Amino acid sequence: MNQQQISVGDIVTLITQPAYLKTADPMPMLRPPDVLAIGEQGVVTDRRPGDYWVVRFPRGSFLIESRYLQLILKHSLTEQQEL
Repeated sequence: MNQQQISVGDIVTLITQPAYLKTADPMPMLRPPDVLAIGEQGVVTDRRPGDYWVVRFPRGSFLIESRYLQLILKHSLTEQQEL
């Protein structure tokens, strides 16, 4: 499990593919793991119970457990870049 402190707004990368991906839509659907490639980056948009995060990738938003993610850039840095 990652020891990093992930929070909303952080940029993360997928380091391992889960067995399947679950969309973060109001009516969630399961997708095959190859929808996202290892190394793809996304922005954390929400935290869910059970160590799951909603991450927005170019191909959609998915619920992903933190053990599959690695922190790339903290929110405070990305917020300054947007200003």
